[in-house]
Formats: sequence, structure tokens, C-alpha cells
Amino acid sequence: MDRLVPPLRLVADYHFGWVDADGADRGGGGGKLLRPALVLLSAAAADGPIERAVPAAVAVELVHNFSLLHDDLMDGDAERRHRPTAWAVFGIPHAVLAGDALLALATDLLLEASAPGERWELRSLTAAVQQLIGGQIEDVRFERRLDVTVTEWLAMAAGKTSALLACAASIGAIAVGGPGALAAALADFGAHLGLAFQLVDDLLGIWGSPRVTGKPVLADLRANKKSAPIVAALRAESPHATRLAELLAPGGLRDEEDVVLAAKLVEAAGGREWAVREAERQLAEALASLDRVTLPAAVRDDLVELARFVTARES
Repeated sequence: MDRLVPPLRLVADYHFGWVDADGADRGGGGGKLLRPALVLLSAAAADGPIERAVPAAVAVELVHNFSLLHDDLMDGDAERRHRPTAWAVFGIPHAVLAGDALLALATDLLLEASAPGERWELRSLTAAVQQLIGGQIEDVRFERRLDVTVTEWLAMAAGKTSALLACAASIGAIAVGGPGALAAALADFGAHLGLAFQLVDDLLGIWGSPRVTGKPVLADLRANKKSAPIVAALRAESPHATRLAELLAPGGLRDEEDVVLAAKLVEAAGGREWAVREAERQLAEALASLDRVTLPAAVRDDLVELARFVTARES
């Protein structure tokens, strides 16, 4: 992080939760660090020296936070982790450029790495970034549509969320020269885990406690996001779906009472139930991917525990 120019270093450090807006040390922060954990477990799964995967672990986390800085801005989210987002504190230009700087720094780290699979590490990460960006633009485009299908939503989430988790779950094995079959199975594990993660995140985006999410309750409905429960509810053939479509049309949500009604309609139309079931199915697919390869018992246990942890967040 010392490589960043001072104004952007402050924005990035604030975003990570390490400092206050004036640069004062907060003594913590950094988020869940799910993706770096996956990278290091991936290296351990290949029985390689874990330290070789550290640059990849850092790079993946930098890319994740590049996406969060831009995502907060695009969604107009003024809060993350129970405090104002970076763009709300430092302004739009600073937040955009800080995200860009983190992305460039991630590439630098992998270019400098001397691991056996360094070229493929970089290609894995850049491919994930391209898919992430593709998924993100579809997510933005969905906000103007009421006819988004479940298939379209799954494809969007596969780019926006799953691609980077698939990269994280396999890039460590690549970094230590692990076999291709192992990297492929771990990538599938990450891809399915990413979909399960996003489904749970979408459930929390409507019904989650602000204490857990760091965002206001019903936030996704207010932002007109076409999250998984909303898409599934709109596709249902029921009067609840018809009324929900009327509320989500331009000008339909007039006040907080309408937002609360929309959440009830999503549930009545089966959107919440579908998202819960699909999250469980994707988690099962993720765990099944681990059965395709032989893993050290301790590593497999850690991957299973991590997967269950991130898909069992409170609502």
C-alpha cells in the first residue's frame, strides 16, 4: 500500500477500515478476508509452499476492494461496514481513482511474483476481472428492467461475484505449480460458492439486519436492484408478482410504506423461498466439487467450514 500516492493511500486505508478520514489509526478493519483465505487454502490443497501464494492472495483482495469502491459509487451506497463509504467521505474522483490504483497494484504484485505459475496466475486474475466487470454492467442494466429472468440473473452473478471467488479458490494451486485437475475442481468450488454467497447477500439486502449488513434494511428495494429474490418473485405467475411489478415500475415506490409492501410481495410470490433453496443447492454443488479430487483432510475441512460460514450469515 505504500506504493500508492499519499492522497489515494488515505482513501484506500479508510476504505479498508484501517484509519479514520483524517488518517488516525483505528486499530482494525480489513473485512472478512474470505478471498485471501481461499487463495492460501488453495496453495495448501496443492501441498505447496504457502508463502508463494501470498502475492496472489494480496492481489485478489486488492481486486475485490477495487470492485467495492466502484460498486458503492454506482449503487449510491453511502454506508459500508457501519460507516460512510469512501466516495461519501472523499468524493467521487478520489474513490474512482483509489479503486483504479488498487487494480493496477494487484497486477504489479503478480508481475513481480516468481512462482512457477506466475503467467497463469496473472491470466487467471485478469480473466476474473473481465468477468467481474461484465457482471457488474449487467447488474446495472437490470435496474431498468422488470423482465430479468432467473437464467440471466445467474449469469450476471457468475460474473459479478463467482468469477473472483473461482479465481481465489484456484490461483493458489496455480501459484505453487499444482496439477490442472486440482485447480479446475477448486475453481468450480469457488464458482458455486460465489453463487451461494451472492444469493445469501441478496437475501440480506432485503431482510438483513443493519447490524449484520452495515446497510439499511430493505436497501436493495430502495435502490431498485434486481436481486435474486426480486427476480424470482417477478417471474412467478401470481397476483403478488403482478402487483410487485407495478410497484417496481418507474414511479411506483412512492414512500416507505410502498417499500415495505414490496418486500412482503417478494416473499408472498416465493422469491425469498427460491433464493434460500438455490443458495442451498449451490453450496451442495460447491462441496461436491471437492469430492472430485484428493485433498489433505485438514484443508478439505477448512474449505468446508469456510463455505458453510459465508453462506450461514445471519438475517
